[in-house]
Amino acid sequence: MRWWDIDSVLELEKDLFPEDAWSRGMFWSELAHARGPEATRRYVVAEGPDRVVGYAGLASSGDLADIQTIAVARDHWGTGLGGRLLTELLRAASDFECAEVLLECRVDNVRAQKLYERYGFEAIGFRRGYYQPGNIDALVMRLTTKSNSGSAAGSPSVQGTETND
Repeated sequence: MRWWDIDSVLELEKDLFPEDAWSRGMFWSELAHARGPEATRRYVVAEGPDRVVGYAGLASSGDLADIQTIAVARDHWGTGLGGRLLTELLRAASDFECAEVLLECRVDNVRAQKLYERYGFEAIGFRRGYYQPGNIDALVMRLTTKSNSGSAAGSPSVQGTETND
């Protein structure tokens, strides 16, 4: 994703997440950390013939990555695009040498949960009222990467998360 993609991404964002859509400034802020030798973010877009049809982003910190967002245009649901975007984020997590990948998913978004489970993510807890203004809970999911063989294998310390390990 580059700055010139933001307008198209915002259109899709507002369609898919009308109550809690990210702002232009939020995307600009994330992209500011996605370039150069100190980059800690990776954002990608999927382009159709005439528009952006999907996007995804990941943030890394130390050996932990967090999937910030994945979105696929409604007319591309069921095409495998979400899996391709997720694969790209997991590749980025590997490039950042992250041992674990976390994400939050709306508890009512079963379709996304099933995608994450197919890729090996496991539910580890909830964040109550995470999605505002609708006060919707988030299911917290974790993937421990294959390269992880050391001390980070235990439960992560995630503030504000109820763990079910």
